[in-house]
Amino acid sequence: MAHIHESIDFVVNAFIVYDDKVLLINHKKLKKWLSIGGHIELNENPEEALFREIKEECGLDVDIIGGKPNMPGSKWPGFKPLYNPMFLDVHDISETHKHVALNYFLKAKSDKYIFNKEEHNDIRWFSKEDLEKPEFDVPSEIKFYANEALKAVKNK
Repeated sequence: MAHIHESIDFVVNAFIVYDDKVLLINHKKLKKWLSIGGHIELNENPEEALFREIKEECGLDVDIIGGKPNMPGSKWPGFKPLYNPMFLDVHDISETHKHVALNYFLKAKSDKYIFNKEEHNDIRWFSKEDLEKPEFDVPSEIKFYANEALKAVKNK
């Protein structure tokens, strides 16, 4: 999806783990290894965007790691607690545009992903060791979140 706002957009990132490996995609336009994810559209909340992006980009069935507040009934129409992201960050996309990223950790129910060739150059499961291999040149921020996701799933 194209940018929604001129100066800043909100995006979701899904660090999906299965069997001590994390799923990354090689982004078609940026030509770097990133997590599954994308823009939160104007008609979506972050949770809806997260599950839409996962379905579109890899087709995996997943469970979110982390909590959703267990709150009593609300008197506000349409009130719905959402899953908390594990990390938030803001980063530059260009000199005039930024993304606020909501980073979620998820556990896949299988390792059988769909390779969406329209969106990615490649998709693969990375072990902790793979993340460090120079031939992949995984960005340091992605390595950090991927390693945190691996730990979070192992400790669950």
